[in-house]
Amino acid sequence: MFTVVRVRMCALACRARVALAVRRDAGMVTSEYAVGIIAAVAFAAVLYKVVTSGQVSSELQAIVKKALDAKM
Repeated sequence: MFTVVRVRMCALACRARVALAVRRDAGMVTSEYAVGIIAAVAFAAVLYKVVTSGQVSSELQAIVKKALDAKM
């Protein structure tokens, strides 16, 4: 009788380990996707503000102008 119980407990423990391993690699849940999207949008907004600022805009224009005026 004890061996039957031991075998069933072992099988149950093995199933639990497999379920945890599968669950760990299952990916992000909806709330994690939402937080990731919010972070990406915030980063995009900051990047847009930096790129469209006067100083950065003039530097980018100077780089493009220098590249177009380069002699080959």
